[in-house]
Amino acid sequence: MNWIHHLERGTSDLTLLLLHGTGGNEHQLMEFGRQVAPNANLLGVRGRSLEEGAPRFFRRFTATKYDQPHLLSEGEALAQFVGEAAQEYGLDAKKFVALGYSNGANIALASLAHHPEAWAGAVLLRPVMPMDDTPTIPLNGLPVLVTSGAQDSYQPFAAPVVPYLKAVGANVEEHLLSAGHELTAQDAQLTAAWLGSLTFPSA
Repeated sequence: MNWIHHLERGTSDLTLLLLHGTGGNEHQLMEFGRQVAPNANLLGVRGRSLEEGAPRFFRRFTATKYDQPHLLSEGEALAQFVGEAAQEYGLDAKKFVALGYSNGANIALASLAHHPEAWAGAVLLRPVMPMDDTPTIPLNGLPVLVTSGAQDSYQPFAAPVVPYLKAVGANVEEHLLSAGHELTAQDAQLTAAWLGSLTFPSA
């Protein structure tokens, strides 16, 4: 498993794969994760791309123009990591939910779009559309929570996210918050409620 990561075990079968924003690390979302899912396993992962020393999950050319081959290859690697981590730590591979913030939300979206079989759902906090070409792989009702900030300077680039997810069949809950790019208490409340409502198919 060639990702730097940190696992905090919980008492349930749910595992949140925590994907940080630019400049964060595998610990950045641990407190948020425990707040929204007190009993879940929390698996924080560090992005493998560096931008002036700041960890990210994929390279970018400008603030909103991304290295597409790198984005897709890292999204695939992240999906593979789910299976490896499940085997290594005895976690339920069918109950991994991606929880990503900003850059982490974008890699989660790319991974989900191309490798939906790896995921039981996703929480996308302040995402934008990272993919130049969006796949048409059916998501078959996969649950996705999207929260955006009305005052976020990136918000115009987030506009395609929910329409795309709905078009490929995701079960999307979306919220536009009175906030900027930063996370708020409302993000935590909405995420906790959404996670609490998740149900998983019987094995």
